[in-house]
Amino acid sequence: MKINWSFLMILTVAITVSMVEVRGEDQSDQSKSKTIVKIVKGKKLCDKGWECKGFSAYCCNHTISDYFQTYQFENLFSKRNTPVAHAVGFWDYRSFITAAAQYQPLGFGTTGGKMQGMKEVAAFLGHVGSKTSCGYGVATGGPLAWGLCYNKEMSPSKVYCDDYYKFTYPCTPDVSYHGRGALPIYWNYNYGETGEALKVDLLNHPEYIENNATLAFQAAIWRWMTPVKKHIPSAHDVFFGNWKPSKNDTLAKRVPGFGTTMNVLYGDQVCGQGENESMNNMISHYLYYLDLMGVGREEAGPHEALTCGEQEAFSPSSSSSSSS
Repeated sequence: MKINWSFLMILTVAITVSMVEVRGEDQSDQSKSKTIVKIVKGKKLCDKGWECKGFSAYCCNHTISDYFQTYQFENLFSKRNTPVAHAVGFWDYRSFITAAAQYQPLGFGTTGGKMQGMKEVAAFLGHVGSKTSCGYGVATGGPLAWGLCYNKEMSPSKVYCDDYYKFTYPCTPDVSYHGRGALPIYWNYNYGETGEALKVDLLNHPEYIENNATLAFQAAIWRWMTPVKKHIPSAHDVFFGNWKPSKNDTLAKRVPGFGTTMNVLYGDQVCGQGENESMNNMISHYLYYLDLMGVGREEAGPHEALTCGEQEAFSPSSSSSSSS
């Protein structure tokens, strides 16, 4: 029997292409969970697995993974796993979404519709990218491509133990409370407070933050969503305008927007100093991420809402939570 080699070659190529296409579909779908729906007493409840755990009406709505997907995370932090990065293989999309899933019912990334949710994710990650970057002016891919390069302070100059808190958050002997995490945590009292909130013993084991990316993101989102003090709003609330400035806030030039999130998190370490590198670096990351997520930096709002250079701090730098 005469074999038609041309036909066999075409068939082989077609099968190979088909296998590649199927494999590609499988790979792209691996990070997405299927939504499971059930009706309980006439009410629609959903479960999206790790992306939105547990049956609830909330999980039937749009969640962060519906508009912020793996490829976008990779675009934002494109250099984090290069050989010269200091936390290669640590940070990943799944860890971020797993951590975010706990706070999405409280409004993180889910307040005000898809556009507002995307802006908040960009704003939060703008802080994260700036604080964990090892980018510099002539870095490959540009200085804004190097977020999530670190997960801890590499050469701490001290152990950040404050004896003032020896009765509430006593320092563990031979333990250092230097910066760790997505929004780096410093000092024993901040590890203690964060650990209490997350029900993890961070006071005795601050290293847990640098060993678990989900926990590191969770601690950062908790800080974003939680007021530092009773008289200070959360970064989430000032970003969305859930917080209404008082007369004193207006006099202090504190207005809703990205700028005041820096005031909440870093106080006079960053704000009230005019144009400074630290503030501008965070703003640059935020605008860059808005562009990469397809929102566009023009959605960031007016200049006075973006910066905090002229704002008076909510509290002295010794009270700020995320930085030394």
